[in-house]
Amino acid sequence: MNGTSIILRGVRLGRGVVIEDFCILGAVPRGNREGDLETWIGDDSVFRSHTVVYAGNRIGACFQTGNKVNIREQNEIGDNVSIGTLSVVEHHVRIGNGVRIHSQVFIPEYSVIEDDAWIGPNVVFTNARYPQSPGAKNSLKGPVIRSHARIGANTTILPGVTIGRNALVGAGSVVTKDVPDGYVVAGNPARVINTVNHLPYNEEHT
Repeated sequence: MNGTSIILRGVRLGRGVVIEDFCILGAVPRGNREGDLETWIGDDSVFRSHTVVYAGNRIGACFQTGNKVNIREQNEIGDNVSIGTLSVVEHHVRIGNGVRIHSQVFIPEYSVIEDDAWIGPNVVFTNARYPQSPGAKNSLKGPVIRSHARIGANTTILPGVTIGRNALVGAGSVVTKDVPDGYVVAGNPARVINTVNHLPYNEEHT
């Protein structure tokens, strides 16, 4: 760690953690005081410059960020997770092991990303079906991305949509309804165009 970064009370660092310039770990969420929420960070994690992590997160080993990543409070993040430059993860998000989130991705509250999912750059998840409507904040529901699913660049996924295990979403899609396990969808609105088993490469997840 260097002298330009700030680590607030309640942050528990594992072994071999690298913290670059101008990071803040344990930023205090509104309505809390410094040290109210513990933050756990696993061994061999890397926080690149200007990353901000709020208090109350539990982050696994070998985690890494790009520059200027913002991670809000009270998330559960597994081992071997990578979050790219300028991405934002809001609060109460669950991210499994081995997840790759590329640059400039937005992940809102109450989203779930399961093990080994892959999220391309500039992907936007949403969680409010009728933004700013009465009671909207009481019914937020982010997407659920099942294990080994892959989301192409510049995709938008609507609230509460489930992307099935080992499914593939084509770049630039707008996903308005659930995608079954192992299917390929693309377009606006996204429609089934293939199955992963029929793509022209050899890959199989069991």
